[in-house]
Amino acid sequence: MGSSPETENPSPNIFIPEEWSEAADSIAYDSVTSPPPISFICGPKNSGKTTFSRHLLNILLQRYRKVAYLDTDVGQTEFTPPGCLSLTVIDKITPDLTIPCMKTPERCFFYGDISSKRDPTAYLAHIFALYDYYRKMYCMSNNSESPGNTGLPLVVNTPGWVKGIGYDVLVDMLKYISPTHVVKICISAVSKNLPAGAFWLDEGHDDDATLTLIEVNSARQDSLKRSVLVQRDARLLRDLRIMAYFRQCLPSDLNITTIKELAHALAAHPPYEISISSVKIKHLHCQVPSTEIFYSLNATIVGLAVSSEDSEQLAHCVGLGLVRGIDTFRQLLYVITPVPQNTLEKVDLLLQGFIQIPTCLLQVQGCISPYMSTNVLPTN
Repeated sequence: MGSSPETENPSPNIFIPEEWSEAADSIAYDSVTSPPPISFICGPKNSGKTTFSRHLLNILLQRYRKVAYLDTDVGQTEFTPPGCLSLTVIDKITPDLTIPCMKTPERCFFYGDISSKRDPTAYLAHIFALYDYYRKMYCMSNNSESPGNTGLPLVVNTPGWVKGIGYDVLVDMLKYISPTHVVKICISAVSKNLPAGAFWLDEGHDDDATLTLIEVNSARQDSLKRSVLVQRDARLLRDLRIMAYFRQCLPSDLNITTIKELAHALAAHPPYEISISSVKIKHLHCQVPSTEIFYSLNATIVGLAVSSEDSEQLAHCVGLGLVRGIDTFRQLLYVITPVPQNTLEKVDLLLQGFIQIPTCLLQVQGCISPYMSTNVLPTN
Protein backbone atom coordinates (compact mmCIF):
# COMPACT_ATOMS: atom_id res chain seq x y z
CA MET A 1 0.00 0.00 0.00
CA GLY A 2 2.81 2.37 0.82
CA SER A 3 4.82 1.65 -2.36
CA SER A 4 5.01 4.19 -5.11
CA PRO A 5 2.86 3.20 -8.12
CA GLU A 6 5.74 4.19 -10.38
CA THR A 7 7.94 1.42 -9.00
CA GLU A 8 5.61 -1.54 -9.22
CA ASN A 9 2.91 -2.98 -11.43
CA PRO A 10 0.23 -0.28 -11.10
CA SER A 11 -2.57 -2.81 -11.56
CA PRO A 12 -1.79 -6.26 -10.17
CA ASN A 13 -5.18 -7.58 -11.32
CA ILE A 14 -4.61 -6.59 -14.94
CA PHE A 15 -2.12 -8.30 -17.17
CA ILE A 16 -0.43 -5.98 -19.66
CA PRO A 17 0.93 -8.03 -22.58
CA GLU A 18 4.52 -7.49 -23.63
CA GLU A 19 3.49 -6.07 -27.01
CA TRP A 20 1.29 -3.52 -25.23
CA SER A 21 4.18 -2.49 -22.99
CA GLU A 22 6.50 -2.21 -25.96
CA ALA A 23 3.94 -0.13 -27.86
CA ALA A 24 3.45 2.28 -24.94
CA ASP A 25 7.20 2.54 -24.34
CA SER A 26 7.88 3.28 -27.99
CA ILE A 27 5.32 6.10 -27.99
CA ALA A 28 6.70 7.63 -24.79
CA TYR A 29 10.44 7.17 -25.28
CA ASP A 30 11.36 6.43 -28.90
CA SER A 31 10.48 9.91 -30.09
CA VAL A 32 13.07 12.36 -28.78
CA THR A 33 11.98 15.22 -31.01
CA SER A 34 9.30 17.78 -30.23
CA PRO A 35 6.40 18.20 -30.30
CA PRO A 36 5.27 15.42 -27.95
CA PRO A 37 3.37 12.44 -29.38
CA ILE A 38 -0.30 12.55 -30.29
CA SER A 39 -1.57 8.98 -29.87
CA PHE A 40 -4.84 7.74 -31.33
CA ILE A 41 -6.20 4.46 -29.91
CA CYS A 42 -8.75 2.59 -32.03
CA GLY A 43 -10.28 -0.84 -32.44
CA PRO A 44 -13.61 -2.72 -32.15
CA LYS A 45 -15.71 -3.05 -29.00
CA ASN A 46 -14.19 -4.89 -26.04
CA SER A 47 -10.72 -4.91 -27.57
CA GLY A 48 -9.09 -3.12 -24.64
CA LYS A 49 -8.81 0.47 -25.91
CA THR A 50 -9.57 2.02 -22.53
CA THR A 51 -7.20 -0.29 -20.66
CA PHE A 52 -4.42 0.42 -23.15
CA SER A 53 -5.13 4.17 -22.98
CA ARG A 54 -4.88 4.14 -19.19
CA HIS A 55 -1.63 2.19 -19.35
CA LEU A 56 -0.24 4.59 -21.96
CA LEU A 57 -1.19 7.56 -19.77
CA ASN A 58 0.83 6.09 -16.91
CA ILE A 59 3.86 5.45 -19.12
CA LEU A 60 3.74 8.96 -20.58
CA LEU A 61 3.51 10.43 -17.09
CA GLN A 62 6.85 8.83 -16.27
CA ARG A 63 8.41 11.13 -18.87
CA TYR A 64 6.08 14.14 -18.98
CA ARG A 65 4.71 16.16 -16.05
CA LYS A 66 1.24 16.28 -17.61
CA VAL A 67 -0.65 14.46 -20.35
CA ALA A 68 -3.82 15.56 -22.17
CA TYR A 69 -6.58 13.01 -22.71
CA LEU A 70 -9.25 13.50 -25.38
CA ASP A 71 -12.21 11.23 -24.66
CA THR A 72 -14.45 10.66 -27.68
CA ASP A 73 -16.35 7.63 -26.35
CA VAL A 74 -19.64 9.14 -25.14
CA GLY A 75 -21.03 5.73 -24.16
CA GLN A 76 -18.12 4.57 -21.98
CA THR A 77 -16.49 7.77 -20.80
CA GLU A 78 -13.24 7.74 -18.85
CA PHE A 79 -13.22 10.77 -16.52
CA THR A 80 -16.71 12.26 -16.95
CA PRO A 81 -20.33 11.08 -16.81
CA PRO A 82 -21.74 9.46 -19.99
CA GLY A 83 -22.84 11.71 -22.83
CA CYS A 84 -19.86 14.05 -22.52
CA LEU A 85 -16.96 14.72 -24.86
CA SER A 86 -14.00 16.07 -22.95
CA LEU A 87 -10.37 17.09 -22.81
CA THR A 88 -8.77 16.35 -19.44
CA VAL A 89 -5.23 17.13 -18.31
CA ILE A 90 -3.78 14.36 -16.13
CA ASP A 91 -0.82 14.92 -13.81
CA LYS A 92 -0.85 11.80 -11.64
CA ILE A 93 -0.32 8.13 -12.39
CA THR A 94 -3.41 5.98 -11.85
CA PRO A 95 -2.63 3.41 -9.13
CA ASP A 96 -5.18 0.85 -10.35
CA LEU A 97 -6.24 0.59 -13.98
CA THR A 98 -9.38 -1.33 -13.02
CA ILE A 99 -10.92 1.60 -11.12
CA PRO A 100 -12.43 4.45 -13.20
CA CYS A 101 -12.23 7.85 -11.56
CA MET A 102 -14.01 11.17 -11.99
CA LYS A 103 -11.91 14.20 -12.90
CA THR A 104 -12.79 17.76 -13.78
CA PRO A 105 -12.06 18.20 -17.49
CA GLU A 106 -10.20 21.15 -18.92
CA ARG A 107 -12.90 21.48 -21.57
CA CYS A 108 -16.17 19.61 -21.96
CA PHE A 109 -19.20 19.47 -24.23
CA PHE A 110 -22.47 17.74 -23.45
CA TYR A 111 -23.40 15.67 -26.50
CA GLY A 112 -26.33 14.11 -24.67
CA ASP A 113 -26.30 10.58 -26.07
CA ILE A 114 -24.29 7.38 -25.75
CA SER A 115 -23.46 7.05 -29.45
CA SER A 116 -22.54 9.37 -32.30
CA LYS A 117 -25.20 7.67 -34.42
CA ARG A 118 -27.96 10.22 -33.78
CA ASP A 119 -25.96 13.26 -34.93
CA PRO A 120 -22.49 12.48 -36.34
CA THR A 121 -22.05 16.07 -37.56
CA ALA A 122 -22.52 17.60 -34.10
CA TYR A 123 -20.41 14.84 -32.58
CA LEU A 124 -17.48 15.61 -34.88
CA ALA A 125 -17.89 19.37 -34.41
CA HIS A 126 -17.44 18.91 -30.65
CA ILE A 127 -14.37 16.70 -31.07
CA PHE A 128 -12.75 19.08 -33.55
CA ALA A 129 -13.40 22.00 -31.16
CA LEU A 130 -11.77 20.06 -28.30
CA TYR A 131 -8.74 19.25 -30.44
CA ASP A 132 -8.48 22.87 -31.58
CA TYR A 133 -8.56 23.92 -27.92
CA TYR A 134 -5.75 21.45 -27.15
CA ARG A 135 -3.67 22.82 -30.03
CA LYS A 136 -4.27 26.41 -28.97
CA MET A 137 -3.53 25.89 -25.28
CA TYR A 138 -0.76 23.31 -25.34
CA CYS A 139 0.90 23.25 -28.73
CA MET A 140 1.41 26.90 -29.65
CA SER A 141 4.73 28.36 -28.56
CA ASN A 142 3.23 31.67 -27.45
CA ASN A 143 1.12 29.82 -24.88
CA SER A 144 4.00 27.88 -23.39
CA GLU A 145 4.63 28.30 -19.69
CA SER A 146 8.35 28.62 -20.35
CA PRO A 147 10.70 28.67 -23.33
CA GLY A 148 11.55 25.04 -22.66
CA ASN A 149 7.93 23.88 -22.68
CA THR A 150 7.22 21.93 -25.85
CA GLY A 151 3.59 21.18 -25.03
CA LEU A 152 1.68 18.20 -23.73
CA PRO A 153 1.39 14.74 -25.27
CA LEU A 154 -2.16 13.78 -26.19
CA VAL A 155 -3.96 10.45 -25.89
CA VAL A 156 -7.17 10.08 -27.92
CA ASN A 157 -9.49 7.27 -26.89
CA THR A 158 -12.22 6.28 -29.34
CA PRO A 159 -15.52 4.32 -29.39
CA GLY A 160 -15.71 0.70 -30.53
CA TRP A 161 -18.18 1.42 -33.34
CA VAL A 162 -15.91 0.84 -36.32
CA LYS A 163 -18.35 -0.18 -39.06
CA GLY A 164 -20.68 1.84 -41.28
CA ILE A 165 -21.14 5.42 -40.11
CA GLY A 166 -18.92 4.67 -37.12
CA TYR A 167 -16.07 3.90 -39.51
CA ASP A 168 -16.66 7.12 -41.47
CA VAL A 169 -16.63 9.15 -38.25
CA LEU A 170 -13.38 7.47 -37.17
CA VAL A 171 -11.76 8.30 -40.51
CA ASP A 172 -12.83 11.95 -40.21
CA MET A 173 -11.34 12.12 -36.72
CA LEU A 174 -8.04 10.63 -37.88
CA LYS A 175 -7.77 13.01 -40.81
CA TYR A 176 -8.50 16.06 -38.67
CA ILE A 177 -6.24 15.17 -35.76
CA SER A 178 -3.35 13.76 -37.84
CA PRO A 179 -1.82 11.81 -34.93
CA THR A 180 1.86 10.95 -34.72
CA HIS A 181 1.00 7.45 -33.48
CA VAL A 182 -2.01 5.27 -34.22
CA VAL A 183 -2.48 2.18 -32.05
CA LYS A 184 -4.85 -0.26 -33.73
CA ILE A 185 -6.03 -3.08 -31.47
CA CYS A 186 -7.24 -6.25 -33.19
CA ILE A 187 -9.50 -8.99 -31.84
CA SER A 188 -9.73 -12.65 -32.87
CA ALA A 189 -12.93 -12.06 -34.88
CA VAL A 190 -11.13 -10.73 -37.95
CA SER A 191 -14.31 -9.47 -39.67
CA LYS A 192 -14.90 -7.01 -36.82
CA ASN A 193 -11.46 -5.42 -37.04
CA LEU A 194 -10.49 -2.22 -38.81
CA PRO A 195 -8.86 -2.56 -42.24
CA ALA A 196 -5.14 -3.25 -42.40
CA GLY A 197 -2.62 -0.44 -42.68
CA ALA A 198 -3.26 3.30 -42.58
CA PHE A 199 -6.84 2.82 -43.77
CA TRP A 200 -7.83 6.50 -43.33
CA LEU A 201 -5.20 7.92 -45.70
CA ASP A 202 -6.04 8.51 -49.34
CA GLU A 203 -4.10 6.48 -51.86
CA GLY A 204 -0.78 8.09 -52.65
CA HIS A 205 -0.91 10.23 -49.50
CA ASP A 206 2.56 10.90 -48.16
CA ASP A 207 1.61 11.82 -44.58
CA ASP A 208 2.39 8.28 -43.49
CA ALA A 209 6.07 9.25 -43.51
CA THR A 210 5.53 11.09 -40.23
CA LEU A 211 3.15 8.49 -38.81
CA THR A 212 3.91 5.49 -36.63
CA LEU A 213 1.23 2.81 -36.99
CA ILE A 214 1.26 0.19 -34.24
CA GLU A 215 -0.94 -2.89 -34.51
CA VAL A 216 -1.39 -5.01 -31.39
CA ASN A 217 -3.65 -7.89 -30.43
CA SER A 218 -6.34 -7.65 -27.79
CA ALA A 219 -5.25 -9.31 -24.57
CA ARG A 220 -8.13 -11.21 -23.10
CA GLN A 221 -6.40 -13.08 -20.28
CA ASP A 222 -2.99 -13.79 -18.83
CA SER A 223 -1.23 -17.08 -18.12
CA LEU A 224 -3.29 -17.55 -14.95
CA LYS A 225 -6.49 -17.06 -16.94
CA ARG A 226 -7.24 -13.78 -15.18
CA SER A 227 -9.41 -11.49 -17.23
CA VAL A 228 -7.48 -8.54 -18.62
CA LEU A 229 -10.63 -6.58 -19.32
CA VAL A 230 -13.37 -6.20 -16.78
CA GLN A 231 -16.32 -7.23 -18.94
CA ARG A 232 -19.44 -5.62 -17.53
CA ASP A 233 -22.76 -4.63 -18.95
CA ALA A 234 -22.32 -1.29 -20.74
CA ARG A 235 -25.50 0.15 -19.25
CA LEU A 236 -24.46 -0.88 -15.75
CA LEU A 237 -21.12 0.89 -16.21
CA ARG A 238 -22.91 4.05 -17.33
CA ASP A 239 -25.22 3.90 -14.32
CA LEU A 240 -22.24 3.46 -11.99
CA ARG A 241 -20.55 6.49 -13.53
CA ILE A 242 -23.66 8.64 -13.14
CA MET A 243 -24.02 7.57 -9.51
CA ALA A 244 -20.33 8.24 -8.87
CA TYR A 245 -20.74 11.69 -10.39
CA PHE A 246 -23.71 12.71 -8.24
CA ARG A 247 -22.11 11.11 -5.19
CA GLN A 248 -19.79 14.13 -5.38
CA CYS A 249 -22.72 16.29 -4.20
CA LEU A 250 -22.43 14.69 -0.78
CA PRO A 251 -19.71 14.98 1.87
CA SER A 252 -16.85 12.57 1.20
CA ASP A 253 -16.93 11.32 4.79
CA LEU A 254 -20.62 10.39 4.57
CA ASN A 255 -20.87 6.62 4.93
CA ILE A 256 -22.77 5.39 1.87
CA THR A 257 -22.49 1.71 0.98
CA THR A 258 -25.70 0.95 -0.93
CA ILE A 259 -27.69 2.43 -3.80
CA LYS A 260 -30.64 2.90 -1.46
CA GLU A 261 -28.50 4.98 0.91
CA LEU A 262 -27.23 7.06 -2.02
CA ALA A 263 -30.76 7.65 -3.31
CA HIS A 264 -32.03 8.83 0.06
CA ALA A 265 -28.95 10.98 0.65
CA LEU A 266 -29.49 12.72 -2.69
CA ALA A 267 -33.18 13.16 -1.88
CA ALA A 268 -32.28 14.87 1.39
CA HIS A 269 -29.61 17.03 -0.22
CA PRO A 270 -30.74 20.69 -0.61
CA PRO A 271 -31.06 21.48 -4.32
CA TYR A 272 -30.03 24.68 -6.02
CA GLU A 273 -32.83 26.99 -7.09
CA ILE A 274 -32.48 28.17 -10.68
CA SER A 275 -34.77 30.84 -12.04
CA ILE A 276 -36.38 29.63 -15.25
CA SER A 277 -36.04 33.13 -16.72
CA SER A 278 -32.24 33.03 -16.27
CA VAL A 279 -31.65 30.00 -18.49
CA LYS A 280 -32.46 28.84 -21.96
CA ILE A 281 -33.58 25.25 -22.37
CA LYS A 282 -32.37 23.32 -25.40
CA HIS A 283 -33.33 19.79 -26.33
CA LEU A 284 -30.65 17.83 -28.12
CA HIS A 285 -31.48 15.35 -30.88
CA CYS A 286 -35.24 15.97 -30.63
CA GLN A 287 -37.94 18.62 -30.58
CA VAL A 288 -40.32 19.16 -27.66
CA PRO A 289 -43.51 21.29 -27.87
CA SER A 290 -43.28 24.42 -25.72
CA THR A 291 -46.26 23.23 -23.66
CA GLU A 292 -44.37 20.07 -22.70
CA ILE A 293 -40.96 21.55 -21.86
CA PHE A 294 -41.37 21.50 -18.08
CA TYR A 295 -42.77 17.99 -18.07
CA SER A 296 -39.92 16.78 -20.25
CA LEU A 297 -37.34 18.31 -17.90
CA ASN A 298 -38.71 17.04 -14.61
CA ALA A 299 -36.73 14.18 -13.02
CA THR A 300 -34.13 14.19 -15.80
CA ILE A 301 -30.40 14.76 -16.18
CA VAL A 302 -29.36 17.92 -18.00
CA GLY A 303 -26.08 19.40 -19.14
CA LEU A 304 -25.26 22.68 -17.40
CA ALA A 305 -23.69 24.89 -20.03
CA VAL A 306 -22.32 28.36 -20.58
CA SER A 307 -23.19 29.82 -23.98
CA SER A 308 -20.39 30.35 -26.44
CA GLU A 309 -20.10 33.60 -28.37
CA ASP A 310 -19.19 31.58 -31.45
CA SER A 311 -21.93 28.98 -31.44
CA GLU A 312 -24.72 27.79 -29.17
CA GLN A 313 -23.93 24.28 -30.31
CA LEU A 314 -20.45 24.61 -28.78
CA ALA A 315 -21.59 25.78 -25.35
CA HIS A 316 -19.04 24.81 -22.72
CA CYS A 317 -20.47 22.22 -20.31
CA VAL A 318 -19.49 22.76 -16.66
CA GLY A 319 -21.21 19.64 -15.36
CA LEU A 320 -24.48 17.74 -15.11
CA GLY A 321 -27.55 18.46 -13.03
CA LEU A 322 -30.45 16.36 -11.85
CA VAL A 323 -33.75 18.26 -12.13
CA ARG A 324 -35.50 17.17 -8.96
CA GLY A 325 -38.55 19.35 -9.30
CA ILE A 326 -40.07 22.38 -11.00
CA ASP A 327 -42.04 25.06 -9.16
CA THR A 328 -44.37 26.45 -11.82
CA PHE A 329 -45.75 29.20 -9.54
CA ARG A 330 -42.39 30.62 -8.51
CA GLN A 331 -40.82 29.76 -11.88
CA LEU A 332 -37.95 27.85 -10.30
CA LEU A 333 -36.05 24.71 -11.18
CA TYR A 334 -34.69 22.61 -8.33
CA VAL A 335 -31.40 21.09 -9.42
CA ILE A 336 -28.97 18.74 -7.68
CA THR A 337 -25.41 19.05 -8.95
CA PRO A 338 -21.82 18.85 -7.64
CA VAL A 339 -21.00 22.00 -9.63
CA PRO A 340 -20.03 24.76 -7.16
CA GLN A 341 -22.36 27.73 -6.86
CA ASN A 342 -19.90 30.30 -8.25
CA THR A 343 -19.66 28.23 -11.43
CA LEU A 344 -23.37 27.47 -11.54
CA GLU A 345 -24.14 31.20 -11.53
CA LYS A 346 -22.54 31.43 -15.00
CA VAL A 347 -24.80 28.74 -16.45
CA ASP A 348 -27.33 30.14 -18.90
CA LEU A 349 -28.18 27.04 -20.92
CA LEU A 350 -29.70 23.70 -19.91
CA LEU A 351 -29.13 20.89 -22.40
CA GLN A 352 -31.44 17.90 -22.30
CA GLY A 353 -30.41 14.79 -24.17
CA PHE A 354 -30.95 11.08 -23.63
CA ILE A 355 -28.79 10.48 -20.57
CA GLN A 356 -31.14 8.94 -18.05
CA ILE A 357 -31.24 8.73 -14.28
CA PRO A 358 -30.25 5.17 -13.30
CA THR A 359 -33.38 3.07 -12.83
CA CYS A 360 -32.02 1.76 -9.54
CA LEU A 361 -32.21 5.29 -8.11
CA LEU A 362 -35.74 5.87 -9.38
CA GLN A 363 -36.91 2.57 -7.91
CA VAL A 364 -36.13 3.80 -4.40
CA GLN A 365 -39.42 5.32 -3.32
CA GLY A 366 -39.33 9.09 -3.04
CA CYS A 367 -35.71 9.53 -4.10
CA ILE A 368 -36.25 12.27 -6.68
CA SER A 369 -38.93 14.66 -5.51
CA PRO A 370 -39.79 14.52 -1.84
CA TYR A 371 -39.44 17.63 0.34
CA MET A 372 -41.07 19.72 -2.39
CA SER A 373 -43.97 22.12 -2.06
CA THR A 374 -47.39 21.10 -3.34
CA ASN A 375 -47.21 23.20 -6.48
CA VAL A 376 -44.16 21.34 -7.84
CA LEU A 377 -44.78 19.18 -10.87
CA PRO A 378 -44.99 15.50 -9.91
CA THR A 379 -42.37 13.16 -11.39
CA ASN A 380 -44.99 10.96 -13.00
